[in-house]
Amino acid sequence: MRHHIVHAGWLAAALAVLGGVFALYVHPDFLVTLVDQIWSCF
Repeated sequence: MRHHIVHAGWLAAALAVLGGVFALYVHPDFLVTLVDQIWSCF
């Protein structure tokens, strides 16, 4: 039973990552803003 819960957790995490990447491709201006903010730290 525990194996199924762990497997479902990894699957949910992978889907969340894929959803986040898809969201960044839909709104590229957000990614540019994020990179500009990170770059300004240096």
